[in-house]
Amino acid sequence: MYDFVTQWGPLWGTLASVGQILGFMVVLLLSLAFLLLMDRKVWAAVQMRKGPNTVGAFGLLQSFADFIKFVLKEIIVPAGADRPLFILAPLLTLTFAFITWAVIPVAPGWVISDLNVGILYIFAISSLGVYGIIIGGWASNSKYPFLGAMRSAAQMVSYEVSIGFILVTILLMVGSMNLTDIVEAQAGGFWNWHVLSFDMFPVPVFVITIPMFVMFFISALAETNRPPFDLPEAESELVAGYQVEYSSTPYLLFMIGEYLNIVLMCALMTVLFMGGWHAPFDIAPFTWVPPVFWFAIKVVLFFFMFAMVKALVPRYRYDQLMRLGWKIFLPTSLAAVALMGGIVAYSNAG
Repeated sequence: MYDFVTQWGPLWGTLASVGQILGFMVVLLLSLAFLLLMDRKVWAAVQMRKGPNTVGAFGLLQSFADFIKFVLKEIIVPAGADRPLFILAPLLTLTFAFITWAVIPVAPGWVISDLNVGILYIFAISSLGVYGIIIGGWASNSKYPFLGAMRSAAQMVSYEVSIGFILVTILLMVGSMNLTDIVEAQAGGFWNWHVLSFDMFPVPVFVITIPMFVMFFISALAETNRPPFDLPEAESELVAGYQVEYSSTPYLLFMIGEYLNIVLMCALMTVLFMGGWHAPFDIAPFTWVPPVFWFAIKVVLFFFMFAMVKALVPRYRYDQLMRLGWKIFLPTSLAAVALMGGIVAYSNAG
């Protein structure tokens, strides 16, 4: 984003930067409201229902009506709960979900903080995100939320490891941890996107990147507790998981944080594998579309895939979930890192 502090001085520059960040947050929240409606509509269509269709035209205001309902309801704190931690947990979840977006570039120059270690920043903040869930489950003073929080913590840690190694394969290809550099390395057409990597012929890198893309998508489902990996919220076993004792605004904050993480994973898949803001063809009329719209189109496409998985795929058992993460994804991603490192070393030597 624009460096207001350099141009306008410490005071006005800081105020302008804060306004810029708030504007980005407002756009993100408004987009989230309609993506949530899309999630519900897709699920309803698969089940041959209409979904939300009475609040506003075609139900477009349903998310805003739900927001008003949650805000106006009474906040209930269980008698035996640790009140400060009970209130702090959803705030932590929402805060960590928001600040991860600081390094996501949505168009050329459109990024809150263009860090050279953007991937490390995402590692750090995503690892902290699990604390909100653990604290919420423990502070509720109930065995069901606590069991749901423990499940969620184990699940998120398990799949964060695989996501980390998948990110390392992209890091090795580009030679930079800056997310803007990763997007710029995919310019020129869809055959240069990392999911295909045809520009690296004669080395068939796509044999590595396509499985890594599929693994990242599945790991993103598990990381965000989406079906078929929504074991922390398995209604038949744990009522509703770590947030079962929450109501009103704290519950809303948990849900906003969860959906922010889902859209973040869609944005990361766009940045790392699908060319970011670049058009599929670097010619007119594709280049007439502003880059931010290409980014948004790809994010919405991935969110649609998340919604379809939720509607179509049955829930895994917990032992199947852990076996997939530790016995399949972890060894495969480790082997991919070793292969990609060898390819890059061989190419540089050549």
